[in-house]
Amino acid sequence: MSKRQLEEGIVTDLGDRLTYSGYLGLDALLSAQRPLSDPPHHDETLFIIQHQVTELWLKLMLHELGATMVALRADELYRASKILARVKQIQLQMIGQWSVLDSLTPSEYAEFRGVLGHASGFQSFQYRCLEFLLGNKMPELLKLFEHDADQHGQLEALLLRPAIYDEFLACLHRRGHAIPADRLARDWTEVPDPDPRVVEVLLDIYTATDQHWETYEFCEKLVDLEQNFQVWRFRHMKAVERIIGYKRGTGGSSGVAFLRKVMDQQFFPELYQVRTQIGQV
Repeated sequence: MSKRQLEEGIVTDLGDRLTYSGYLGLDALLSAQRPLSDPPHHDETLFIIQHQVTELWLKLMLHELGATMVALRADELYRASKILARVKQIQLQMIGQWSVLDSLTPSEYAEFRGVLGHASGFQSFQYRCLEFLLGNKMPELLKLFEHDADQHGQLEALLLRPAIYDEFLACLHRRGHAIPADRLARDWTEVPDPDPRVVEVLLDIYTATDQHWETYEFCEKLVDLEQNFQVWRFRHMKAVERIIGYKRGTGGSSGVAFLRKVMDQQFFPELYQVRTQIGQV
């Protein structure tokens, strides 16, 4: 093989310049994997990185969903749809990475599971923020963050504000759709029951797509968001079932049984109910 020459013009004197590592904060990022098993178990590094990467994707999802809500408030549905297209790709990455954790066998995990104590993904602050943004609000979950005043305050603020679907309904109202007034001003801490009046509005959109294309497209982006979230939940449940069977979770949950129950939760039930109405005589 011929010797490869360094291309002329590549900067090699980096002593006083911003570097790739410095820009990305790699010293902090790559030193954040600290196994607790003694001696360190080979597979604990996989377990830590898997969850750290998930938290990074969650951070980006929260960033993008925040921008989506800003776009909705400005009635810029085209921009909100574009952002959700990116969120979909983030979700596909999160779904795919479960395959990496699936390579962890039950016997391997059992050798270091004890060092986790009661630490559990159930306690993920960013995951709870995501669920609140998507409308699955449970005020009692604030108790998990009473030990951290900043996180508790941020989650409480999300509890008291409209979720992304609420912002979408407000946008529809401003566009002239007959969204009921009691869905536009309500107790945001509660999860409302599906409203047949909202389903009727959605039916008008879905049966006149040429007139409401931008709105119709955003509806489908929301369905993508929910469907991918449910696939992620399913892969999570199957990974847990594969690795620990039916043991209780480290955080105290019933494990697989708990994860099966949350899969029945829907963020945007009216967007599914309208599908039953479409095409009916």
